[in-house]
Amino acid sequence: MTIRAESHGKILVVDDTPTNLQIVSAFLDDAGYKVLVAEDGNDAEEVIRREHPDLILLDVLMPELNGFETCTRLKANPDTRDIPIIFMTALSETIEKVKGFEVGGVDYITKPFHQEEVLARVRTHLALRELCCKLEGQKVHLEEQNQLLQEEIDAHTRTKGTVRYLQDELQSQQVGGGIVGSSPSIREALDHVAQAAKTDCTVLLIGETGTGKEVLARAVHEQSARADLPMIKVNCAAIPKDLFESEFFGHEKGAFTGATSKRVGRFELAHRGTLFLDEIGELPLDIQSKLLRVLQEQEFERVGGHSTQKVDVRIIAATNRDLQEAVAQKQFREDLYYRLNVFPVNIPPLRERQEDLPLLFRHILKKFSERHGRTVTDIHPDSHRELMNYPWPGNIRELENVIERAVIVNKNHTLEMGNWLGSQSETTMSSPMDQMLPQPSPETTAFLSLEEIERLHILRALDSTKWRISGEKGAAQLLGVNRSTLRGRMEKLGIDREE
Repeated sequence: MTIRAESHGKILVVDDTPTNLQIVSAFLDDAGYKVLVAEDGNDAEEVIRREHPDLILLDVLMPELNGFETCTRLKANPDTRDIPIIFMTALSETIEKVKGFEVGGVDYITKPFHQEEVLARVRTHLALRELCCKLEGQKVHLEEQNQLLQEEIDAHTRTKGTVRYLQDELQSQQVGGGIVGSSPSIREALDHVAQAAKTDCTVLLIGETGTGKEVLARAVHEQSARADLPMIKVNCAAIPKDLFESEFFGHEKGAFTGATSKRVGRFELAHRGTLFLDEIGELPLDIQSKLLRVLQEQEFERVGGHSTQKVDVRIIAATNRDLQEAVAQKQFREDLYYRLNVFPVNIPPLRERQEDLPLLFRHILKKFSERHGRTVTDIHPDSHRELMNYPWPGNIRELENVIERAVIVNKNHTLEMGNWLGSQSETTMSSPMDQMLPQPSPETTAFLSLEEIERLHILRALDSTKWRISGEKGAAQLLGVNRSTLRGRMEKLGIDREE
């Protein structure tokens, strides 16, 4: 299937309020889309059978057949299950949004509508659908898939690295890795994200390891005017010191030994989009001054180059360090700190949002049950009590790791934690090699495949190095492999960093 080009394709708008239908249809029509309308779920099913739209904007609160029920029916039908559905509603409760994703929706728009937001989301999901259709239609080698992505989005793919970024963005959209929670502290953080996203200001995300800084960074990007372009991610703690300049600014062929071809840096890849600088507090002092110049002037030179490259990049930075204290200790430049600290957003740790835990348990359990082909649908009351009482020093990442491990070895439909939480608290007393593998009982070990053991082994190594892959004390060194081998295994095993 190919979505129609500058006529953009067909969009079905389903809403029982005629005024809403008229408003949305008008600006979609002005944007070049062919617009279909329906006033309720039953009418929508008839229009879909007749016209087969490329995307559906679906109201939630409708008489007889509501939006969630309509979506469930469409996803159960092989002929309509692939049509992206974006929910529209005045309901703003997070639990309602989670329900929308659970029944198969790809996105959520809150009324009253903002025309630019609706159009941006429509464009994004039509583009994602086009990519998914092409990838699903061809059983080809990974390099051929990368080439297909490169041809599809040629304006943003000037190196193989760009393909990887775009694949990461596509995957994050597909798994629906959104924000889960409705506690006052996370609501405040989300409100700040929404306010910052409407501007081009620099955002500094501050939170402990595993609190979800990357997810919030993606939320800022996706709600911004730059949402149609990539968000390029850089883990400042994972780049060897001698490669920082090349990673950030690129290099010319022959600039140094091993530079056999020109390379485009992260700033250039993020031109007109967003650059996410994770673990910014780990940036070496000598690189901080060079980064400051780019932030101030929006220009740089490639390593070994002589011409100045101009860029238009929106910066989102994240750290788990107290940068003010780092400034006081002369470990972080004061001028760079103030350049980054334009709009700070504090992300609460799990211990400050206890009321969100039950919702997070359900969301994470469903995710890993589907990923590992399990049918775990509930948590045993005793295990639920253990999870609620545990302090979660590693926050959401630790919570995900614990539930994933328990899902892998679980034998029935109800999740039992066994000694997983106990082993979490004992790791500080064990040797580094002991921390590499979980310590399940002999009975459960028989149910672990080699691939599952390898996945857990790599996850433990990454946790112990705070997801630093290369360099001294990186996970690759800890595991005794080179970084490219480790990245290849992570990709094959579906391991990615979900902050």
